[in-house]
Amino acid sequence: MESMELYVSGIYRAKVILEVGAEQVSLLDPMKGEFGPMQPLTEEACTALCALTKWDFSKMAQRLAQAAPFVEQGAQSFTLPDGAIYEKKDENHYIQRQIKFPVDLIVHHGKIVGAQTANRENVSVLVQPDKKDLTILPRWEELYPQKPYAIEQAVVLQIPMRDGILLAADLWLPKGIQEPIPCVLVRTPYGRQAAANNFLSYVQRGYAVVIQDVRGRNDSEGDWCPSYCETEDGSDTLDWIAEQSWCNGSIGTIGGSYLGYVQWAAAASGNPHLKAIVSEVTAGNAFDDMPRSGGTLSSGTLAWAFSVSQRKMNAALMERDDWDEVLAYRPLTEVCQKALGYDIPFWQEWLAHPCNDEFWKQGDWYQRAMDRGGVDVPALIMSGWFDDNGMGTTQALDLTKDYPAGKRKVILGPWMHSGNANYDLHGVEMGSNALRYDIDLQYFSWFEQHLRGRKVRCSDEAPVEYFTLGQNRWKTAEQWPPERAKQTALYLGGSCANTSSGNGLLLKASPEAEGTDTITYDPADPATHIIDVSENEIEVPEDYAQQEQRSDYLCYTTPPLEQDLVITGDAMVELFVSSDAPDTDIVVRLTQVEPSGRSIKLADGILDMKFREGFEQEIFMEPGQVYPIHIRTTKISVCIPAGQRLRFTVTSSAKNLAFPNSNTKRGYLDTETQIAHNTLHYGGKYPARILFRQEEPEK
Repeated sequence: MESMELYVSGIYRAKVILEVGAEQVSLLDPMKGEFGPMQPLTEEACTALCALTKWDFSKMAQRLAQAAPFVEQGAQSFTLPDGAIYEKKDENHYIQRQIKFPVDLIVHHGKIVGAQTANRENVSVLVQPDKKDLTILPRWEELYPQKPYAIEQAVVLQIPMRDGILLAADLWLPKGIQEPIPCVLVRTPYGRQAAANNFLSYVQRGYAVVIQDVRGRNDSEGDWCPSYCETEDGSDTLDWIAEQSWCNGSIGTIGGSYLGYVQWAAAASGNPHLKAIVSEVTAGNAFDDMPRSGGTLSSGTLAWAFSVSQRKMNAALMERDDWDEVLAYRPLTEVCQKALGYDIPFWQEWLAHPCNDEFWKQGDWYQRAMDRGGVDVPALIMSGWFDDNGMGTTQALDLTKDYPAGKRKVILGPWMHSGNANYDLHGVEMGSNALRYDIDLQYFSWFEQHLRGRKVRCSDEAPVEYFTLGQNRWKTAEQWPPERAKQTALYLGGSCANTSSGNGLLLKASPEAEGTDTITYDPADPATHIIDVSENEIEVPEDYAQQEQRSDYLCYTTPPLEQDLVITGDAMVELFVSSDAPDTDIVVRLTQVEPSGRSIKLADGILDMKFREGFEQEIFMEPGQVYPIHIRTTKISVCIPAGQRLRFTVTSSAKNLAFPNSNTKRGYLDTETQIAHNTLHYGGKYPARILFRQEEPEK
C-alpha cells in the first residue's frame, strides 16, 4: 500500500501507510510544527486521529482493502462486511450511504487513492500525494501557499465582565509572529477544551484564537441561564481582547448552534471590534426558535437541557430509552427532579415566564439588534433545511437582508442541525451532491477577506448558494429568497371531515362557498412529531403517512402534479380557526406525497393560539369566535416531480416537539386537561391558504 497524506482543513496532519496488519503513521506535532517518526498505528494514535477526522483508523486499512475489488470492477454499489454501503457517484468518487460522517472514497483509474469526510466544522482528506488534484486541496494551497504555523501552548485567561464575574478562556497563538494579529473568538457552553480540535487550525493559519467558557459553564464564574447574559458578556469579551497587545483590534467569531447564538448576541451590542461572523446553524430568539417556538414549550429541547444541567457538559444525559415516560411526567415543574434526581434552575425560570416578557427579551438578539437599527457585521450564514434551529437562521437572514454585495454569504444545504454530514436523513435520500467539501474553506476565506482584507476567490462567488432536493443540485442566487422564486398561493377547499380518506384539497383559487373541518384534540393522546429524542435532532424529514390517518389530522392535498413543482424558501400559512377551548395549539406541515404513499415532511410551523396576536400577552379564545392566524414555516428547497403531490396538514399536537397543550387557561402548569374541538374555516370570507415561493423554470 502506498503512503497517504492526511489533511484537515487543508493542513497536512499525518502521513499514513495503510497496509492491513502493518499500519503505520507519522503525526504532526502542532506545537512544534514537525512530524514525528513513522510508527505502528497505536490505539493512542487512532484516538488522536479520530478526534481530528471522526474516522476509526484502526479499521481504515481493512475497509480500503475490502472495497478495492468492487472499485476495480466498477461496481455501481456494494456493501462491505462491516455493513458500510457504497454507491458510485462518478469515475472518481464512491460515496458512503445511510451514515453520519460518511467516509467517501477517492478513485483514479479504478484504484482507491484516498478517502474524505465532511462535517459542519471541517473537512478531512486522506490522499496519495500525487493525486491531490482530485480533491479540494489545490484550493487550500491557493489560499495558503505558506507553511502552517506551529502553535504556542495555551495560556489560560480570566476575562472580567462589567459586573466583576471572570470568564475562563484559553488563548492560542501562532509561534514566531511578533506583531498584533487578528483574533478568532469562540464562546461555548460545552467546555472550551472540547472545542479546541475544531478551531486550532485557525492558529496554524496565523490567527490568535480565544476559546471561552460562557458564564456559569465549565471553569467560568457566575450562574448559568441560557442566552440571558450573552450580549453584554460577548461585548465585554470583545473589548478586552481588542485591548491586548497580541490583537490588532480585528476580531471574528465562529461556531454553531449556541456558539452561533452568542455571535449574534454580541453583534446586537453594536461592538465595533467585531469585524466578521461565521454563523453555523445559529439559535434564535425563544419564541421564534426555541424553547418557546410559537409560544409552545419545547419538549424537544429537554434532552439538550439535561446535557447542560450540570456545570460541565454531559452528553450522556441526552441518551435515554424512557423518553416517552419522561415527557409524560407532570407537573412540568417536577420533570427534571423525577428524571435526573435534581432540579435545573433555568428550567424553572423558563416555566415561570409564559409570555415574552423582559426575561426573554434580554436574550432576544434579533429584537435588540433591530432596536439599534440593525447590525453591520459581515456575516457568513450556514444552515440546513432540517436544522432544528432553522428559525434562528431565518432571523439572521432577515436581519441582514439589506446587506450590500460582499457583506453576506449564505450557504443552505440539505442538512440537519449537525450540518454538512449526511447523504441520507431518516431513510430519506438527500442526493449524491448533498455534502460540501469546501465548507471550511469558505469559513477561512471569509476571515481572510474581512479580517485581513485579502481579495480571495470566494469573494467573486455568488452571495447565496442553496441545494434543491429532488434535483440534486446546488444553485446560486443574488439574494434570499432567490430572485427566481416568485410568491404563489394554494387555498384550502373540499371537506376532509373524514380524514382517513385524505380528500381535502389544495386549490389554485379559494372556493366561493364556505366550509369547515373539525378535529378533536385530546391532550392525553397527542399526535407524534417523529424524532428520536436522544438524537437531539428535532426537525428531521420523516414519513407522516401513518400519522395522517389519525382522526385529529386535517389533510389537504393537490391532485397529482402535471409538471415539476419547485418550492424554495419558507411558507406563510394563513388560517381561520375556532375552538370550544380557551387555548390550543395549531401544528402545520408541508409534505411531499410519493406514489408509494409516503408523506415526507418538508417544512413545518407551530402556534399556541393564545399568542395569535403576539407573544407579549395571553389572549384566550371564546367559543364560536373565528380567529385569523399566521404561521411562518421552516425553509426548504425541493423539486416535487410531476405525478407526485403536495400535502398540507393541520393538527393540534406534536409529541416530542412540544409538550401537549392542556387546552386550559393555566397552560403547561395545569395538571388538568380538557378535550378541544378545533375547527378550520375555509372558502368564502375565510380564504385559508399557504403562501410559498415557486421557482420559475430555468431558461
